[in-house]
Amino acid sequence: MAKIRGDRPIVRMTAPSKQSRSMAKFWRRFFLALCTCLLCWQMGTAIAQPKVEPLITPEVSEPETLRGAPVVLGDDELFRIEARIASFDQEFRAKVISERLLEFAKNEELDVDYLQVIDNEETQTSDVLVGTTLLATFADVDAVAAGKDRYDLAKEYQNIIRDKILEYRAAFSLRNILLGVAYTIIATIILLLSFLAINLSLPRVHRYLRSCQSTWIPALKVFGIELLSSKQVVDLTLEVFKIIRLTTWLTLIYIYGNLVLSFFPWTQGFARQLFGYARSAIFTVVKGSINYLPNLFFIAVIIFVTSYTLKIFRFFFQEIEKEKITIQGFYAEWAIPTYKLVQVLVLVFAAIVAFPYLPGAETPAFQGVSIFVGLLLSLGSSAAVANVVAGTIMTYTRAFRIGDRIQIGETKGDVLAKTLLVTRIQTLKNEMITIPNSAVLSSHIVNYSEANNDPETPPLILYTTITLGYDVPWRKVHKVLLDAVAVTPNTLLTPRPFILQTSLDDFYVSYEINAYTDKPKLMPDTYSHLHRNIQDKCNEADIEILSPHYRAARDGNQITIPADYLPEDYEPPSFRINNFPPQKNS
Repeated sequence: MAKIRGDRPIVRMTAPSKQSRSMAKFWRRFFLALCTCLLCWQMGTAIAQPKVEPLITPEVSEPETLRGAPVVLGDDELFRIEARIASFDQEFRAKVISERLLEFAKNEELDVDYLQVIDNEETQTSDVLVGTTLLATFADVDAVAAGKDRYDLAKEYQNIIRDKILEYRAAFSLRNILLGVAYTIIATIILLLSFLAINLSLPRVHRYLRSCQSTWIPALKVFGIELLSSKQVVDLTLEVFKIIRLTTWLTLIYIYGNLVLSFFPWTQGFARQLFGYARSAIFTVVKGSINYLPNLFFIAVIIFVTSYTLKIFRFFFQEIEKEKITIQGFYAEWAIPTYKLVQVLVLVFAAIVAFPYLPGAETPAFQGVSIFVGLLLSLGSSAAVANVVAGTIMTYTRAFRIGDRIQIGETKGDVLAKTLLVTRIQTLKNEMITIPNSAVLSSHIVNYSEANNDPETPPLILYTTITLGYDVPWRKVHKVLLDAVAVTPNTLLTPRPFILQTSLDDFYVSYEINAYTDKPKLMPDTYSHLHRNIQDKCNEADIEILSPHYRAARDGNQITIPADYLPEDYEPPSFRINNFPPQKNS
């Protein structure tokens, strides 16, 4: 709108309506999801393949086979013997050399400076000696296997032996052992302090998370479904911290044991083995994680597309529920149940697409477990599937809604909840009854609140029957019953109540009073007031509420025809008394 005030126009901008903003938000989400789908088109073509190959096939290299037999000193490998001489094979030669080196290392009187290499021309060998004691002999076959000159090979092995002998003697020295003891004490103190710090930190974390529970820790939602409340998120976080604490304890104990074993020469070999196990496990995990990154990216794309697809569906069905979007033949109360069904279908489809890219999906163990779980679900969930199907059918039959007063078989009450599996009803006596949907579908359902849900449905009729004798004029009975309805609360005067004479029995007439009501949940109270008012109005009109029974004897009894229909000179018949003379005996 633009208003002219003097020479200056005053422009007032009208804000866009809420409906237009909602539609704009819908189209933005739709366009974003469409662009995402187009970007992932090439990746999505893999869905149609009958067999999904990994995005990256890790190169598996054959383990390098070490040739020959190792020569060891303690737990260290010095070199390997790769050839045999005459009848002496590699294992025998390596064993003999290892024993000689061990004797040399333990004999501290023999200095490593006595080590020498002598080239024996007669035997065509190069010998490594300490003083006059032979340690190892190397022939031309060893040089050929190593790809080196025989003398150079012997000199190389001499230097290796010298270094390892010095390391071995230093490791078994008193000073080194005392240092190992000192290092063990220090490591023990650090371990105990670490345990103490971890145990003291967990209660503080517990108190801090509890204090933040109602402030900045939200509930956990996935695709709009609340999986965990904020309290449950805190509880789960605390359990995760406990697992981390236990894992930290085990890791510290492992590191501590490895360190203590490495401080002493007798156990250094075990320490190296433990470290090798951990290094191998970590390397395998890291390598597998790196190889799995492309599949992980594909799963992330699936989650992203699925999330925005569900957001679009949710917005669309919410607009239908608010009746901002109308589809002929599709009712507003169907919106949320239909969205839940679509949500399940979308999630199942996304799980099927992502399944081949899960870790270990191609392994026989994973496939076997999947088949076993599917078999268990198919055998054990037949009743659950029947209830889900029945709940879905009842949703689209519009048999009742939450809050309606209904009757299912022998159960009458108000609907508290309606899920895919069960229907919960609160009876008139505040009893909570849970009925499986399959049982609900197989029973007849009486809905007393349909008129409140559908304006085109006429109001509920409350009715009760009273029996009176033929001596009471029916017009008078009609008037009395209508007067009783007029003073009864929760009944409607429009449409007008009416009376039906349902039967003419042998001794009385059955009158059925029918009254309309728009408050079906107050039926017990309305019936009680109606019965009280019928009693009061009948007493005021001198009508005795009873169902008389007659015999065929008319003498001395008033006829049951109402007095209005009798002639003016009508008098009740008198009793006839006959005197029968006594019979004589013959």
